[in-house]
Amino acid sequence: QVQLVESGGGLVQAGGSLRLSCAASGRTFSSYAMGWFRQAPGKERNIVASIDWSGDRTYYADSVKGRFTISRDNAKNTGYLQMNSLKAEDTAVYSCASGYRAPGTTIATMRYNYWGQGTQVTVSS
Repeated sequence: QVQLVESGGGLVQAGGSLRLSCAASGRTFSSYAMGWFRQAPGKERNIVASIDWSGDRTYYADSVKGRFTISRDNAKNTGYLQMNSLKAEDTAVYSCASGYRAPGTTIATMRYNYWGQGTQVTVSS
C-alpha cells in the first residue's frame, strides 16, 4: 500500500514556475513507477509526465515537453514535477500516482493504482 500527498500548488503568473512534490509512504514506492496527471474543469484527466522506479526512463506529454521535468528521490520517498514557463492552459488540479508497471505496458500507458488527493495549480495570464 502506498499513500501519496501532493504539495506545492498555487497561483502563479504566466511564464512563472512551480515545483510540485509528491510525498509517499510505504516501502514499495521506490519499486513503483510514478506519474503526474492533471484535470482541468470540464475536461478529462490526462497524464502529464511519468518516471520509472529507477528514474532512468521518463515520459512527457507533448504539451509540456521542454517546460516540465519529472524526477524522484527514492531515499526520501518523494517525487517532483518542476514546471517552468507556465501557461494559462496549464491550470488544473495536478495529482501524482504510483503503481507497478505490468509487463507489456509502459510508464505512459500503465495502470496507476495509488493516487494522491491533488493540488490546484492556477496560472494567470
